[in-house]
Amino acid sequence: MSTIIDGVDYGPLHQLIGTWWGDRGLDVAPEPDGEDKHAYYDQIVFTPAGAAENAEEQNLVCVKYHQVVRKRNKGTIFHDQIGHWMYEPGSGMIMHSLTIPRAVCVLAGGELQQAGEETIFDVTATQGSETFGIVQSPFMLEKAKTTAFKMTMKVSGDELVYEEITSLDIYGRQFEHTDGATLHRIVYD
Repeated sequence: MSTIIDGVDYGPLHQLIGTWWGDRGLDVAPEPDGEDKHAYYDQIVFTPAGAAENAEEQNLVCVKYHQVVRKRNKGTIFHDQIGHWMYEPGSGMIMHSLTIPRAVCVLAGGELQQAGEETIFDVTATQGSETFGIVQSPFMLEKAKTTAFKMTMKVSGDELVYEEITSLDIYGRQFEHTDGATLHRIVYD
């Protein structure tokens, strides 16, 4: 399960490369008096980012991505995210780094699973962890603290399905902010 691009073996990450689009996303977000649900359009563009070596001991391959999410009822952007997916062939570890323009950064880690034709990318991060954790601005810590992050992404051919849970301490209570969508690859890069 690999593809070589410019001399780099991307392993299972090659399955992500391209432009993906979907119109069946659902965002369940916190509101002061409950929750708000938004149906959304979703586009994610994954591109090769090359190989990386750490301390002459760890070898990684990476793809970078940009995700833009628009509300279906108005077409306005309500989420913009950039990051990387990294794979360590030696250990089989998968890592996902992401940044959102609300002053929150996440480094999540986990393992790959194979279920027939489907590859499952499953990663988690916890606030306060020294390895797979969350960094956020003072405002976010006080008003909308992210305490945990979990994402499961399933890829099978030209279909990508993801579900993510961002655990928040917001409006004086704990809330599991969820996002989930089904996307299809529309362009191979």
